[in-house]
Amino acid sequence: MTKKLSAYRVYLIYIGISAFLFELVFTVNELYRIEVAGFNAMQLVLVGTALELSCFIFEVPTGILADTKSRKLSVIIGLILIGLGFLIEGLVTSFIVIMLCQVLWGLGVTFTSGADEAWIADELGGKNLEQLFLKGAQISQAGALLAIIVSTIIGTKMINLPMILGGVLFIVLGLFLFIFMPETAFHPTPSEDRDSFTQMMRTFKLGLKSIKGKHFLIVMVGIFFIYGLYSEGLDRLWIAHILENVLLSSINVKPIIWVGFINGISMITSIIAVEYIKRKLNKTGKLQKVWLLIIINFIMVMSIIAFGLAKNSALAFSSYISYYILRTTNRPIYRAWLNENIESKVRATILSTYGQIDSLGQILSGPLIGFIALKTNTSISIVSSGLILFPILFLYFYILKKVK
Repeated sequence: MTKKLSAYRVYLIYIGISAFLFELVFTVNELYRIEVAGFNAMQLVLVGTALELSCFIFEVPTGILADTKSRKLSVIIGLILIGLGFLIEGLVTSFIVIMLCQVLWGLGVTFTSGADEAWIADELGGKNLEQLFLKGAQISQAGALLAIIVSTIIGTKMINLPMILGGVLFIVLGLFLFIFMPETAFHPTPSEDRDSFTQMMRTFKLGLKSIKGKHFLIVMVGIFFIYGLYSEGLDRLWIAHILENVLLSSINVKPIIWVGFINGISMITSIIAVEYIKRKLNKTGKLQKVWLLIIINFIMVMSIIAFGLAKNSALAFSSYISYYILRTTNRPIYRAWLNENIESKVRATILSTYGQIDSLGQILSGPLIGFIALKTNTSISIVSSGLILFPILFLYFYILKKVK
């Protein structure tokens, strides 16, 4: 007889293992594209644009499926598609095929996006989500840290092997959830014919109506859009920027080693930072949380610009690590805050809609940042990403006034 696991525990297992597998792949995939597949800056960004375009197209339909059918099933389908995308990419070097792989695993991400958070929010009755998401962030960081070490060791021997292993294990994780993931509190969106396309559109419109009806959720639309705008170029080009612009003559090691080192140090320090934030949030109100988000995002902007302008390894590594820590700390705070302001019956749909908005920002900025890097250099493109993030401070200040 299969031993029953609580939803709380299954969520943390899922979060930890998926973080491990993503980092197993992400530690090597950009280097794989640069060194093995021979991608230039524009191609690096375009594969990301293909991913985000896939997310943009499929985010809302898959979110609606999670609200009307099963959030558990949605997550499982997503993990299997993600696994297939990573597996195929690790076996080929063709630019077109790798582009198609982004579409495949991007579709998988949309099946999990919103559905996993909506599932656990329902199972826990919407209570203590902030602490759970922060704890999940810590477990994710621990899993990712272990993955960095494993991926770096394996990658020095065969750079695409971590991608192949990650793809296979994502499929295994989907099978694990099929057996152990409970779904006891899910209530499909009421409808006499909830399987119809008409009902799907009705659910989507309900999600939009819910956003329009709450001032906070409208402002969050702008925040998600800006996060999408700034992140794409930085995520795709930070390794290329170091290879192109940062003096590494004093570091006589393979690129995979220093990529693993940077990611590892960033992960360790961010685990400590998230634990500190988790304890502080127990004693702070909404006003203090907004100020915290303002401070975090301001330093993020400064760190990105410093990283883009860095010419030596010390400044480049320290500024990137600072940015990474702040970004990791920032996400669970605003995600938990957002979940607390959404009704359960449209939670997955609204979260998926925000995911689509984030993807739209990345789709719009990706080719532009890639073009800037191609015509100038990656240093200027990184600085541009920092400047794009800057307006988010005004939105948080706006929220601050409303909280008062």
